[in-house]
Amino acid sequence: MADVYDRHYAHDRGRVYYDHICDMALEDLPRGGRLLDLGCGTGLFMTRYLASGGTAAGLDISRGMIARARQRCNGCEVSVGTAEQIPYRDGTFDAVASILAFSYLQRPEAMLGESFRVLKPGGTIAVCTLGRNLLTVLVPVIYRIGEKVHIRRIGMADFGEHYYRDGEIAALFAAIGFEDIRVRRCSFAHRDLHDLVFFLARKVEPFVEERIPQLAYNICVSAKKPD
Repeated sequence: MADVYDRHYAHDRGRVYYDHICDMALEDLPRGGRLLDLGCGTGLFMTRYLASGGTAAGLDISRGMIARARQRCNGCEVSVGTAEQIPYRDGTFDAVASILAFSYLQRPEAMLGESFRVLKPGGTIAVCTLGRNLLTVLVPVIYRIGEKVHIRRIGMADFGEHYYRDGEIAALFAAIGFEDIRVRRCSFAHRDLHDLVFFLARKVEPFVEERIPQLAYNICVSAKKPD
């Protein structure tokens, strides 16, 4: 899985797509603080946060991912674990982030509750995940059709992921007690697009995100724990 993850997000158009999402999350996180990255994968987002002058810890359920993250983020505290039961004391972190993992959680409210607990008062959380729109609502359907006609390599898969609406995900954060909740849409140029289509999508991406955000693939939420 670590090799697959890096092939997806560390090279070529996958890197462009991933960096764009990370940039949006980083806009809302404090610089120079201590970050906990939930579903840290191979450490790509942690390296971005380290470059801003902060420190980082990571948690992921995959041992292979954690091994790669240790190599990539020398000195970071990374460990195998679940975001629904975070092995840190209350008020440990200035920031919590989760990039492209939230949609796969079976109990997202448990992850948010644990994130609230380990954040310091005034700390910030930033989550970027899958957003529901006219295109993504068709992904599971297309995948199932591909399986029935024996098309195995159609550029997508159905892992039971959840595609969030803006109001739905904001309500989850509010129910935990987070404040200053900000919901934005990003990334019209998805990494799974054909090269030419990806190039064209990149050209119109700023317009789509500003004027037609309902077409963007990802949803990014930031919020604060009250002081």
